[in-house]
Amino acid sequence: MRGERGFALVIALIVTTLLVALLVEFVGEVYVDTSHSHNFVASQQAGILAESGIAGGVALLKASAAMRQAQGIDASSLSEMWATPFNYDAGVGTVTITIEDESGKLDLNSATSDTGAPDIFYVQTAERLVKQLQLSHDLLDAASDWRDLDDTPRPNGAETSYYSTLKPPYQAHNGRFNTFEELGLVKGFTPPVLTKLRSCLTVYGSELSSGRMAAQININTAPKELLAALDDKLMTGDMVNQILEYRKTKPIKTLNDVAGLEKLVQLIGKVSFKGSIYRIHAEGKVGESVSVAEAVVSNVEQPKPTVLYWREY
Repeated sequence: MRGERGFALVIALIVTTLLVALLVEFVGEVYVDTSHSHNFVASQQAGILAESGIAGGVALLKASAAMRQAQGIDASSLSEMWATPFNYDAGVGTVTITIEDESGKLDLNSATSDTGAPDIFYVQTAERLVKQLQLSHDLLDAASDWRDLDDTPRPNGAETSYYSTLKPPYQAHNGRFNTFEELGLVKGFTPPVLTKLRSCLTVYGSELSSGRMAAQININTAPKELLAALDDKLMTGDMVNQILEYRKTKPIKTLNDVAGLEKLVQLIGKVSFKGSIYRIHAEGKVGESVSVAEAVVSNVEQPKPTVLYWREY
């Protein structure tokens, strides 16, 4: 009898241990499923907030345009409301909106061409820009090869014969750059290089909304390095600083607004004083979940702006 009672006790302990293990596993699964459910909902909400941030960015641009029109100002600058990052608490989470004027950058599609014979002004500006940023001149050969229609590489460039040896292999585009991110596929354009170029280069502008063959550069929003690259003689440090100082309080409307700038007659038709294409970056955050939406838009003053680029991640 005593042996049977001892055996029963062992069985009871084993069963109890199994039940406890099963209970712990069940509770763990319930916790994980609930956590996954909450994370999924938060992720969806963050995505919705990010998308709404794009609409909010367009609204900011429209409001700025309306204000300029009311004041009779036909120029845009970094002193306007759209140029300051905007944060909004939506209750369930937050939205952060930042906007860049793509018109204040050098259009890479204007500095390169299908035939390899682009506008000399944009080529020389690109050459001075890489020098200003202390980058290799070889980048321009690689970008031109990626853009032109032939398969003959420049001395420091690369065509499909080079890209086909990479892992994984791919072909040169042999056409217009469609996105800034596409540059990451081009020889020499490493992440650090792209970080340096992001504020100065764009692929939007030419032949998109205005019918111009080359995109004009908004002198009111162009970064310091690009301003210095516009001319190799007259655009000295003093001139660049004068431009930066002037536009802190009011936009430049003509080349005559800044003393000495009127001498740069070669800039006529190459620079503008008003933005036309903008990149909107919206970040939605709910708890630990973060979603980002990016859009490049033009015709923001129209009832329905044109979306040139959209990405969510």
